[in-house]
Amino acid sequence: MKNFKRTMAGISALTFTLGLTACGGGGSEGGEAATENTTVTTTTAATVELNTATYAEEDAATLEELAAEKLRDVELENKTIKWLAHYDINPSTSKGDSEAVNITLFKSKYGGEIEYIPTTWDTRYSDLSTHVLGGDGVDFFPCDTAALPKGVINGMFQPVDDYIDMESELWTDVKDAMEIYNFNGKHYELVNSVSAEAVVIYNKQTIEENGFDDPWELYKAGEWNWDTFTSMLEQFCDPDADQWGLDGYWAEKALFLSAGVPSVTSDNGSLKTNLMDATVEKAMNWMYDLYNKGLVMDRSLFDWAEQPAFMGEGRELFYIVGAWHVQSNPDTWATGISPDNLGLAPVPSPAGSDPYQGATLDGWVICKGAGNPQGVGLFADCTRLANTNDEAIAIADAKAMADYQWSEELIAINKEINDLARQYPVVDLATGVSTDVASLTTDGGDGIGLRAALHGVEWATNREEISAVVDMLVAEADAQLKEVQ
Repeated sequence: MKNFKRTMAGISALTFTLGLTACGGGGSEGGEAATENTTVTTTTAATVELNTATYAEEDAATLEELAAEKLRDVELENKTIKWLAHYDINPSTSKGDSEAVNITLFKSKYGGEIEYIPTTWDTRYSDLSTHVLGGDGVDFFPCDTAALPKGVINGMFQPVDDYIDMESELWTDVKDAMEIYNFNGKHYELVNSVSAEAVVIYNKQTIEENGFDDPWELYKAGEWNWDTFTSMLEQFCDPDADQWGLDGYWAEKALFLSAGVPSVTSDNGSLKTNLMDATVEKAMNWMYDLYNKGLVMDRSLFDWAEQPAFMGEGRELFYIVGAWHVQSNPDTWATGISPDNLGLAPVPSPAGSDPYQGATLDGWVICKGAGNPQGVGLFADCTRLANTNDEAIAIADAKAMADYQWSEELIAINKEINDLARQYPVVDLATGVSTDVASLTTDGGDGIGLRAALHGVEWATNREEISAVVDMLVAEADAQLKEVQ
């Protein structure tokens, strides 16, 4: 079964890769763009390294048995599904890649094939429009933060409800997450997996040398929250001694979402703004307080760049970023923390609240006018089966230990953080409503919107400047959604 186990690792690499470009993504001051570039590099490195096995005869038989037991018995008349994206999910024959398990399941059970239609990151939506309006029958497309709901309003995507069984065992652990993209009682994303969009990275040696309690141990004791997070920063920060507190382009969004209320949500199928919500105000005021206390690293002193290397030098306490930042060879980690000293904790939430986490929803959308939406639904079933298979998970763990030099404890911690994101997911729909809404909220930079508090912009005045316009734009989008048939 050695070859089978190596092949199962392929789906783990694919799952990790897709997660970096999923609906929950985002960043600031270049953070999102940097993430997308990182995604391309990581995809190539991870997939080439892992997917080099060929199936042994008994391995193929094992997959056929798995498909027969867990997948729907359906005769797929049209065997081909058309995939439009800036990356190909088929294996690269020129690089010697073998098939990921979900593709093998799709082929063995349904005789399915995936036709890749290439685009680029910058032109993906204009190319999508050309294909959909041209009636080319493109079937599915990667769901990123800009996809929904405006892709529904613009007539680019259709509901997925008719093509999967959300009540089946395959979809149980992502069912709640799929409600995030529920518009007019219909669901629009095939969610492959859910993970935490960001984590708190820390250096265990720095924590110990300063006499602090370990953040993960605080979390396990129910004491990891805004208050303990702030207290540790207050005790550590001393710019005169070259000791800096909080760093990371992703910190702004992560800390805001940790309160549990995003700026724009789907409430019973209707779009809703939350800028006047008391919880949003609480989050903004807390972030503003962090800035005023000097607990946020002043990036203007460093050409406006993050300084993750300070983490390994003991000069910085917390760095908030996606876990993908340390899911590679430790020699490539910008933090410079050794694997033995790497600490991960969930982004803290207010004391007494649920441990809300900004969530990444890795998934796909079905294109309007798709020629084979049934095939996409069946392929999504295959992907869910591969993502929840115990052996695939075990192989991913082995990869983390071998390639990332993660300990079993660190692997378990990362899983638990991702479980929090599945149980308490928070996704802001602002970017997906329109670029205008995003520019006033999630993507407003350091001068306006939801990121500005961590740069010293007071919320009450900020909210007064943007709330009426955001309310109007979201109401217009919701009215347009209601007209979609």
